[in-house]
Amino acid sequence: MGDGTTVSNLPEEILLNVFSAVSDTRTRNSLSLVCRSFFRLERKTRISLTLRGNARDLHLIPTSFTHVTHLDLSFLSPWGHALFCSSATTTFDPRLLALRLRDAFPRVTSLAVYARDPATLQLLLLSPWPELSSVKLVRWHQRPPTSPAGSDFAVLFSQCRSLASFDLSSFYHWPEDLPPVLAANPDTAASLRRLNLLTTSFTEGFKSHEIESITASCPNLEHFLVACTFDPRYIGFVGDDTLVAIPSNCPKLKLLHLADTSSFSNRREDGGFGGEDGRVSRATLVTLFSGLPLLEELVLDVCKNVRDSSLALEVLGSKCPNLRVLKLGQFQGICLALGSKLDGVALCHGLQSLSVGNCADLDDMGLIEIARGCSRLVSFELQGCKLVTEQGLRTMACLLRRTMIDVKVSGCANLDTAATLRALEPIRDRIERLHVDCVWNGLKESDGLGHGFLNFDLNGLDELDDGGELMDYFGGGECENTSKRKRQRCKYEMGVHDSFLESNDNGLYGKCWDRLRYLSLWIKVGDLLTPLPVAGLEDCPNLEEILIKVEGDSRGQPKPAEREFGLSILACYPQLLKMQLDCGDTKGYALTAPSGQMDLSLWERFFLNGIGSLSLNELHYWPPQDEDVNQRSVSLPAAGLLRECYTLRKLFIHGTAHEHFMNFFLKTPNLRDVQLREDYYPAPENDMSTEMRVASCSRFEDALNRRRICD
Repeated sequence: MGDGTTVSNLPEEILLNVFSAVSDTRTRNSLSLVCRSFFRLERKTRISLTLRGNARDLHLIPTSFTHVTHLDLSFLSPWGHALFCSSATTTFDPRLLALRLRDAFPRVTSLAVYARDPATLQLLLLSPWPELSSVKLVRWHQRPPTSPAGSDFAVLFSQCRSLASFDLSSFYHWPEDLPPVLAANPDTAASLRRLNLLTTSFTEGFKSHEIESITASCPNLEHFLVACTFDPRYIGFVGDDTLVAIPSNCPKLKLLHLADTSSFSNRREDGGFGGEDGRVSRATLVTLFSGLPLLEELVLDVCKNVRDSSLALEVLGSKCPNLRVLKLGQFQGICLALGSKLDGVALCHGLQSLSVGNCADLDDMGLIEIARGCSRLVSFELQGCKLVTEQGLRTMACLLRRTMIDVKVSGCANLDTAATLRALEPIRDRIERLHVDCVWNGLKESDGLGHGFLNFDLNGLDELDDGGELMDYFGGGECENTSKRKRQRCKYEMGVHDSFLESNDNGLYGKCWDRLRYLSLWIKVGDLLTPLPVAGLEDCPNLEEILIKVEGDSRGQPKPAEREFGLSILACYPQLLKMQLDCGDTKGYALTAPSGQMDLSLWERFFLNGIGSLSLNELHYWPPQDEDVNQRSVSLPAAGLLRECYTLRKLFIHGTAHEHFMNFFLKTPNLRDVQLREDYYPAPENDMSTEMRVASCSRFEDALNRRRICD
């Protein structure tokens, strides 16, 4: 300004609001270096902090972050070791280090920590934070066999009487440990509002009597998430009695998430009625829904057939008016689509997010009814529904064009990649997050698109004045000999307002995914990624993050005909900065493969070839595994190829690696954040002589931190 006035002359109250609105960590760090005044304001408005670095340096923690309320200690290295008891911190008294943390962050209300053993919490809570109300524990190692039952939680519940949120979703423990601790600390249990027990390492989860005991001890719960089993073949399966007890014990629930442990294994069902039925009756569902009038989010991932659920879901829509998020796993009959009258889940008019998995009788007409009734849907997931076709999904996209921006389609027999992308053309210019399966069905790079929709004219929907014509289109000639009742089912009200079906001025939908920011892909091991642009994703100018999950058993797979998996084709996305390449569910031979087979080092070379052509800023990589030896380790070819990503600043390897392989990354010029995370169960108890140990991890971090980073 001409009079010499600068932003520093603004009142402190205004500057505090400005600084509070800045969320990017690097931007905040830059602001703090401008001047002392900005440094003080930045520290005063910094409320969230994730500590990185080596645990041996805890005594060097600065004392300027006194306003931090959310503190995450779960990423300190060496990752997976006890915070105060590793050899890296033996030169200092652990009690003094714990008090140092307490003094450096006096206002902590939310804490996350890797608790390898009970001693970690005992030391941290020697002088507990007076306002600590939220705790997340992380552990992927087995519980120490010498620890008594409940010792992981006893000190926390006895010291933190005002605990409101407790998260064990990433903490391996025994389910029977928690209920006695809750019963022994009734005041703390009564103060709990959020309890997350979705621990993915469980094989059977919490038993029915344990869930009933937990809900009885915590009557004021508002969020309850728990892993369990609905399989009636197991002792302690969740059935009618447990589901009836939940609303009786916790009537204030706003979020209820019950997931069968088999849902964590990414199974791909055939979408049929096969398998056991769950012991969940329609009357029980009506009682459950009627007893939770405040419900806003509901997940019932049963993984066993729940039949004739339409009426119960109608009760859900009427008794839970605030419901916004709904996920149903293997519920059958969710929408009968009889005539033009809405039924089932279509009567949950307030839904903004809906996920339907393995619903064997959901067809195109049911999908259209859902779109008509749930007109506010922002997010929609369709998994394992074999009767849904391209036509039904496209019509749904037309009806929800104004609202839907997040779509996930997987495991549907009639929806390969190209068909899914064609079906989403009406919302192509609006969608922000997308998941598709890479199922090419013979698609080649030379194939053209746009002529495979059977001449289905969406703009001519209004001209279909007979519902039978629509069913003839969707169901072929089956309608010709059907009864009058089935004819009535065909009479879908085609009076869709023109605004739902509007297109560009030239009558065609655009080919550019203008707003797509996040893309998730599933692909079978051995398949190639190269047909992706040809399938319809060639123009994504604003794509910033991509997740690629490679799954399957490489043992017995023939050697791929191509040299590389196809990561280089992602260079056509100019804004792509973050990638998650998850090969953790790819199984193979880690050591010596039989004659004619490729071991995992060769598969890693196949997967990672071409990654150096991408301008990535952040990369998460899950190496493939050998289940026989429980090993997920980065091989020599993988380390060499990852080193070619010259633009990387952050690299997170979810597995192990040899120290000399890790030294390859020291030649990546901008790399400043590298971590090994054994975040899979069971994590290796003892590192082998050639794997990354505490000392070798410290040597690598020292070498990484000695380098000069230009910015």
